[in-house]
Amino acid sequence: MAHKRIGILTGGGDVPGLNMVIKSVVYRGAEDKCEVVGIRRGWEGLTHVNLDDPASMARYIMPLTTDNTRTVDRSGGTFLHSSRTNPSKMKSLPDFLKGMTFPTSQSTKGGVTTTITDVTSHVAKNLERLRLDHLIAIGGDDTLSYAAKLGKLGVKVIAVPKTMDNDVRNTEYCIGFSTAITRAMDAIERQRTTVGSHERIGLFRVFGRNAGYTALYTAYVTSIRCAIPEYKFNLDKLIDILMRDKRENPSNYCLFVMSEGAEWEGYRSREYGEADAYGHRKKANVAEDLSDVIKKRTGEETVVSDLTYDLRSGGPDFTDRLVATTFGTIALDAAREGKSGLMTAIVNGSYALVEIPDSKLGGIRRPSGWPDRSPRPSPGH
Repeated sequence: MAHKRIGILTGGGDVPGLNMVIKSVVYRGAEDKCEVVGIRRGWEGLTHVNLDDPASMARYIMPLTTDNTRTVDRSGGTFLHSSRTNPSKMKSLPDFLKGMTFPTSQSTKGGVTTTITDVTSHVAKNLERLRLDHLIAIGGDDTLSYAAKLGKLGVKVIAVPKTMDNDVRNTEYCIGFSTAITRAMDAIERQRTTVGSHERIGLFRVFGRNAGYTALYTAYVTSIRCAIPEYKFNLDKLIDILMRDKRENPSNYCLFVMSEGAEWEGYRSREYGEADAYGHRKKANVAEDLSDVIKKRTGEETVVSDLTYDLRSGGPDFTDRLVATTFGTIALDAAREGKSGLMTAIVNGSYALVEIPDSKLGGIRRPSGWPDRSPRPSPGH
């Protein structure tokens, strides 16, 4: 089997375990003398790199070896760095691309019209000039949706799912999820002492724009209640439940965890700031909004904690170390074997390779014969 030259990048938000995937790919590749090239700053690395400029090459392209990746698994985040760049929807171009001809479209918001440019042809050209036989893309729905697009254009690509929300379709598990739950559990258990000492209602916000897995599983392991985006709760009933929980607790306090996208009947979560490359705006803190309502209706004091970024910081726990290392090995082997358009996954509790999901399709596409094993929260929980 011919030796391969393989590129690897990380896109979107960081999670614990990314460095372990990278190291696993490099070390597994070294066994077969595969050359691994790191693309720095996600898709930005393939849109902004000028292959004729040594300084640009040094900024965005990093040859990876067992020597320079030996200790990267000892820290969290991604040492290749990341970005939320979408090559098919660029609002601004690097100077060296200005004047070149690319497909464009117009986007109008708030009376302001913006020209959107698709530089996918430039990305494909860079991959060819870098002599990459395969590309391994590590990311969530947004990063992988573009990987799927490249795959359909003939680029040989293997995907690795990561997100603390655990909401990438076609897989039961994404790197970062277990660590997020572990961190949330630890933070909530620590704050019990403060919330309990002051006899208040503790409200915790975690990530989860459209999927409530992080809040739901955190609630399971801490034995508290939660709100998730999939279910709009009745505000009056929730407040009654929280007040009852508080009264019935000998320490006279209660705790509640919310996904960032959770909403109650008649309430719509607020967004602010400019949309990112994939159309997402930042969510206002729904726990703060709920806190204001609780104070006005009951007079009870609350403690609001935003756990979001803390859950993705630092190193991975045991589960994410194990899955990240295994996903990296599977991805490298798939690339060596010439496979493409596939994503590492866990299906029915076993490691597998599945089709890279296209986020535009919505919902959850499951492989044939894959039962729906998602947990079913009760309305009261």
